[in-house]
Amino acid sequence: MSANGRIASPGLEEHRLDLAKRAYDHTFRIDPIIRSLLDTDFYKLLMLQMILKKHPRTKVTFSLINRTRSIRIAEEIDEGELRRQLDHARTLRLTQQEITYLRGNTFYGRLAMFTPDTIEWFSKFRLPEYELTKEDGQFTLRFHGLWAETSLWEVPALSIINELRARTALKTMSRFELDILYSRGKAKLWSKVERLRAIRDRGPLTLGDFGTRRRHGFLWQKWCCEALMEGLGASFNGTSNVRLAMELGLEAIGTNAHELPMVYAALAEDDVALKNSRYKVLEDWNEIYAPGLKILLPDAYGTTSFLTEAPAWVASWSGARPDSKDPITAGDELIQWWARNGENPEEKLIILSDGLDIDSIEHTATYFRNRVRLAYGWGTNFTNDFAGCAATDHPGLKSISLVCKAVEANGRPTVKLSDNPLKATGPADEVERYRRIFGTAGMAPHDVKV
Repeated sequence: MSANGRIASPGLEEHRLDLAKRAYDHTFRIDPIIRSLLDTDFYKLLMLQMILKKHPRTKVTFSLINRTRSIRIAEEIDEGELRRQLDHARTLRLTQQEITYLRGNTFYGRLAMFTPDTIEWFSKFRLPEYELTKEDGQFTLRFHGLWAETSLWEVPALSIINELRARTALKTMSRFELDILYSRGKAKLWSKVERLRAIRDRGPLTLGDFGTRRRHGFLWQKWCCEALMEGLGASFNGTSNVRLAMELGLEAIGTNAHELPMVYAALAEDDVALKNSRYKVLEDWNEIYAPGLKILLPDAYGTTSFLTEAPAWVASWSGARPDSKDPITAGDELIQWWARNGENPEEKLIILSDGLDIDSIEHTATYFRNRVRLAYGWGTNFTNDFAGCAATDHPGLKSISLVCKAVEANGRPTVKLSDNPLKATGPADEVERYRRIFGTAGMAPHDVKV
């Protein structure tokens, strides 16, 4: 009994608040990393609905890709533990509460965002089988099957591997060292919150959590979101994590990802259809979703080429998420494109989300103020930044550039060119073919950190 006469709930409350104790207690037979199918990004569910409607029989393979090759993940993580976590995720089904949330909640101002057919399919869904091997210090993790099914492995697979890396590091620390680690981590994040407040005081600020895929852990991501709820108020506009949105009463945010243009391109029957596939994606999306979700992702085959050749109607969309180009360069290019097409850039939304840190947020907020509506999807450097927080450096506490991409569609290889050629994926001969078709205008390499 607490001092105010209420019955305390010490177990749940302590585990929620005492992150060091929670990390120290990772000695259970299995402490599941993924406990819900809603522990995923919202755009996965939006894309799922379009895939079920437009490509229900398309088969797509997803594969883990570690772009930070210096980190030998298979030497950090125990394969048996990885299998146990992946196997546990395959046992999960939506709960009745989660089904009710998806069916009855309002997303982007729209009630019943998900059709009864989508809800019915998802309510019966279980993650499909996986294929796991090791080669040269890296895991080869692949998911084969129907696109709608394999797509939903991406986020939990990445979350599992990233959290297992962190757990490996935490096992080397004493209870006291863990307490110091999280104290410093909290202080570091709060110092960023204070800088964000200063940005907000100088002009509008809209910032959301995009940190699920490369997070330190679910409980840490939750604490980070709660910190921004407290520290930024209405300037924190939500989280891409559907489960956290449900638990914390936040908006679920997100639109679409590169897998759409990559798969559509792979399915194209000739070069003409290939070049048009990036706009065919938008036509299909346009049939399903309202203006709030009409956000362009133009960089899969080069932003400059995309904007130069886009049909006039594309400029009417609500905004864009430039992903792999320098944000200043990309933002200026979009603003000029909208103006050329008779649109008012001040009414358009640019969402920045690639490798953001507090310095880049400050710089871009100042640069674009009063020129365009700006929003930030803060990812890895929000939910996995423990640099300098541990007494002894451990590689598992350093974030890496780990992705899970669609690599094959109906037996054909997929390709992503990217505005940053260092992020290009696909067989070398196919990458060169795509470069001949789409060109390389505006592309420039720069270090890939996350």
